[in-house]
Amino acid sequence: MAQRILVVDDEPHIRDVICFALERANLISTAARNGAEAIAAFRRGNIDLIILDIGMPDMDGLEVCRQIRKSSGLPILFLSARDEEIDRVLGFEIGGDDYVTKPFSPRELVARVKAILKRSGNETGLDKRHATLVAGELSLDRRGRTVTLGDSAVMMTALEFAILETLLSHRDMVFSREQLMEAAYGPNTYVSDRTIDSHIRNIRAKFSTAGGSGIIATVHGVGFKLGGDIGRKG
Repeated sequence: MAQRILVVDDEPHIRDVICFALERANLISTAARNGAEAIAAFRRGNIDLIILDIGMPDMDGLEVCRQIRKSSGLPILFLSARDEEIDRVLGFEIGGDDYVTKPFSPRELVARVKAILKRSGNETGLDKRHATLVAGELSLDRRGRTVTLGDSAVMMTALEFAILETLLSHRDMVFSREQLMEAAYGPNTYVSDRTIDSHIRNIRAKFSTAGGSGIIATVHGVGFKLGGDIGRKG
């Protein structure tokens, strides 16, 4: 079944270009002209990914993302006319899965969309013995793409899920930022160290909200590893 992409941009030409490129790639597209229409489309459901322009009037893309992240880990790819690192980091910190600057190549944009969908989709042919990864009170279900700490569900974006899955799959291994970058984004994709740090910070904050501690340990000068004493505070 073709996956459905919501394209949100206040510029009609950009919406048309993106939708045309998605349809050529056998993806189903629907468009929204502003943040309010985007939220309404999200609430109606049946969307697999959102391409979201940051620089819209009234309700910008960052605010749309904040609203969606209150209840959903639906993949979000940001579009922006700005290419400053601080904007990228902010986008990732509030829950974006990827970030593409204007002007962009429609072919590259579609490739990014497919990469995110692949990361966020259920794996087929997965060995049932390894479908669920467990460490202390932390459990990650690869088939259902869910994470729980004790009896609390912890919502993850596709990138956060990929990073946590990598750490859980190799519990005693210390991963450099470059290795986590490749695990989350795939090969031949560059993002800054600050981007990976933002994702790690988000994961820790989500577990802290769920009452968790010691989930990810920092190995100074090297990178990150799974914490050795995963549990709930108190």
